[in-house]
This record gives sequence, structure tokens and C-alpha cells, in this order.
Amino acid sequence: MKFWLLPFSLLLFILPASGQQPDSLKPRAQNPSPMIENARLHQRIPEHALAGIQFEIAALLPKPAKVFVPDNRRKARNFDLLIHFHGAGFLTQYAAFHHRNALLAATVNLGAGSGVYGRAFEDSTTFTELLQALHDSLQARLTRPIEIKRIILSGFSAGYGAIRKILSTPQNYARVDAILLLDGIHASYVPEYQVLAEGGAIQADDLTAFVRFARGAAAPNSRKRFLITHSEIFPGTFVSTTEATDFILRELNMKRRPVLEWGPLGMQQISESRQHHFAVLGFAGNTAPDHVDHLHALYFFVNELMK
Repeated sequence: MKFWLLPFSLLLFILPASGQQPDSLKPRAQNPSPMIENARLHQRIPEHALAGIQFEIAALLPKPAKVFVPDNRRKARNFDLLIHFHGAGFLTQYAAFHHRNALLAATVNLGAGSGVYGRAFEDSTTFTELLQALHDSLQARLTRPIEIKRIILSGFSAGYGAIRKILSTPQNYARVDAILLLDGIHASYVPEYQVLAEGGAIQADDLTAFVRFARGAAAPNSRKRFLITHSEIFPGTFVSTTEATDFILRELNMKRRPVLEWGPLGMQQISESRQHHFAVLGFAGNTAPDHVDHLHALYFFVNELMK
């Protein structure tokens, strides 16, 4: 099953109840997420123009990938590459500007629902071609040879659909160095819509790619890195981010540890589990603002992932 997540333009500040519906013609009514929450700060990154190189890769995906390199990295020859799925471009630019290394950042927005992101990478060569196009386009603009050192994929909300599809191909899996999932990792219930409390189970195949990458990142001396952040939102019609991460942790025989810590932008962290380069961070909140917190904290979590 695929899952609907609302367009990124609305995700800057709100998440309506329809924002996390499954890709189904007749879905059961999901649990509504409150639109207002006052227990946390919900600080937001302001939308400001940042100086840098900007261009688009228009030919490979249903909608153009928007690309940014900060001005202060123009002289770099080695770049990490961040491809972020689902979220406003200025937040990806902000993450590039505040990254500890030179970062070539691309933002991909394909619409509502994880399905549109997965379908964009049904052809396994699309990802390889996208990587090459990003490299060649920046190199042409800088008029000197450059090298892409590490490939980082991040997805907010529905964006995980692209990453799951990319990882399903062995050659693409091998190319990816790091993954960041921001309150976006879901699966179907079996039977459909039957929650765990009512005897349902999790469709394990929906999480296979992420379990494999988590296992790789959790291995000693692995070069893979994987960070998942999640809220407490419970949609009721498909597996929540908490349930999905619980599943992965069980597969790796890892345990959550309760914590009470401040996160970025006023987020309140309540749990964590870490093993080598794999980490799951749980945060308080089941409202729309809590969900959007994860997107605005992209800059912070990318640095956390790659430190």
C-alpha cells in the first residue's frame, strides 16, 4: 500500500487530517491530528533567500529536482550530495548552508502520497542517471572537476516512498551512504486497516528495505548511516512511525531507552535507540505542528546523521 501525505507547501505550518491517508479509493476514516498545540515551541526556519548556485534537473522525474550549492562552497572540489524528498526547498538550502562539509543539495517534490515517490523510481536506472546529472551539471557550472564523496537521502513524511524504492535495487543500495527519515516511515496493516490492538499485523515486506539498511548501519565499522526521527502520531489506517520503528528495532534486537531531552527548535525528545551508525529518536507530540517540526529540523538532523 502507498500512503497519502499532503503537498509540501501546506506542510510548512499545518498538517490536515487528510494528510496521512493511505493511497486507497475507500480508506477507513483515519484518526484526526489536532491542528493546534501549545506545549512545545514549534520554532520555524524563516524563508530567506540564500546566496548560492541554483539550477534544476528537469528531464528525469515527473517534476524538476531543484538544486542548490551555497556561495561559500563554490571553491570546493569534494561535495557530499543530499537528495531530499518532500519538503520546501528553502529548508534543504538552509541545511546545505549549515552543513559542516560542502553539500550539493537537491529537493524533489512530486506531490501527495508515498506512491508518487515510489513510482518515480520504478526504473532502477533513474537514480543512477539522477546522480550523474547532478554531478555533471554542477561540474559544468563550476568549470572544474568535482567529486561526489557521500550520497545522503532524506525523506520527510511521504518522501520515504522514493527512498524505499531506491534501496530495493542492490546496485542503488550500494551507492547510498546515509539515510535520514523525518517522521516518515509507514507500512500496511494485515488485514488492511486492522490495527495491532485489534489483532492486525505489520506487512513486513513494506519495511524490508529499511530493515536491511538499518542492519548495515548498525554493524561495527559499517560506512552506512541511518537516522530515523518520529512523532507519536497514530493514523489508525496504516502503520504509524512509532510502530514501524518498533518493528525495525525488534528485527535488530535493539531496545528503546526513555529520555527527556530538548531537541532542535523546541522539540521534546522522549526516547532513543542507538547501535553504531543506526539511531531512532522519538519525539513527543501527535499534532500537525509536531509533524512539521521534523521537517524544519532537517538541517540539524543531517548534521547529526553525518557527524
